[in-house]
Amino acid sequence: MNTPRNRLARTGTFVVFAVQGLSFATLLTQVAAIQVRHGLDEGELTLLLLIVPVLAGVGSVGAGSLAARLGSKWLLRLAQPLVAAAVVLTGLAPSVPVLLVALLAFGLGVGAVDAGMNMQGVAVERRYGRPLLNGFHCVWSVASLLGALWASATATVLELWLTMALPMVLAVAGSLIAGPLLCTIEEEKPEQTTTAAARFPWKPIIPLCLAMAFLYVGDAAISNFSTVYMKDVLAAGATVIPLAYAAYQATTLLVRLGGDFAVRRYGPAAIVRIGGAIAALGFLGIVLAPNQPVAIIAFGLTGVGLSVVAPQSFSAAGRLDPAGTGVAIARVNLFNYVGFIVGAALVGGLADAAGMQVAFAAPLVLAAAIIALAPGFHPKLPAQTS
Repeated sequence: MNTPRNRLARTGTFVVFAVQGLSFATLLTQVAAIQVRHGLDEGELTLLLLIVPVLAGVGSVGAGSLAARLGSKWLLRLAQPLVAAAVVLTGLAPSVPVLLVALLAFGLGVGAVDAGMNMQGVAVERRYGRPLLNGFHCVWSVASLLGALWASATATVLELWLTMALPMVLAVAGSLIAGPLLCTIEEEKPEQTTTAAARFPWKPIIPLCLAMAFLYVGDAAISNFSTVYMKDVLAAGATVIPLAYAAYQATTLLVRLGGDFAVRRYGPAAIVRIGGAIAALGFLGIVLAPNQPVAIIAFGLTGVGLSVVAPQSFSAAGRLDPAGTGVAIARVNLFNYVGFIVGAALVGGLADAAGMQVAFAAPLVLAAAIIALAPGFHPKLPAQTS
């Protein structure tokens, strides 16, 4: 229902998603600079970066328990400033031990915020009575893109710590502004909730968890190896290499702009089924690409297909938790990090053993598996008793 209070909550949730996208991009775009500053080799850098998704998984699970008691509003008001502080500390870190502490804090905070912001998104969606999650994730993509553009524009102008600290001033300000607007723990729960409804079954969540993991295997493959693929397989030049990842991000953003309308018209299961098919087609194009333009188009297709999976996973998890505890969302969010870790290891290992083109066959198979999981995105709600 489009009431003044719900509009405020929706606005606050948009801001929370924007802050998270900005914070994530501000750190991610400086990985190479951090490597150079601390003299890390590839193995040391990989180990440090693996800390983030591992600790994020811990933060996500902890967020589920904390949100069930306090609500995701207070979870976000605590965790988002922690993420911003960790980003600043990463830029300031004078040594590897301090950098390690910063990444530990960032990982825990990111996991908690990822879970909490999707809890808020589901709560707002439930109060409006129509799909809204794609719109929130679209804002995340926009803010992430802006963060990357800021990093590019200031790379040779500002010191590393300033490049990372200045966006975090906006992040903290946004978090403080959004906090009072968010849904309270009472508002997150449906008006009619019973003890029986709170005992939601876990079996229906399994397809959502698997689809989330398979999505992020593909995302990790593209995030970590698209530039390597373009350089080593297709001999792309420095100006062309980034276009594969840019195509992936651009199509992700474009699809999310209209994603909520498509879900309202065709239903979540159909959208996820189509998304899995398009993503599989995109990965097939990457495996078989004879030249650079075809590869760039293929990377764009993967963005079209994969972009719909995460918002619908969280939305379906929210429907399976009629008591509004947020625990289901936190558990589904955990597989974000499982998929990213597995994806980096799986595709990297296959690339070493059989070549980069063959390595992209792994996310191809898993994207196709999302098609079979699509019925789980239109789950039957647990029976409620009066």
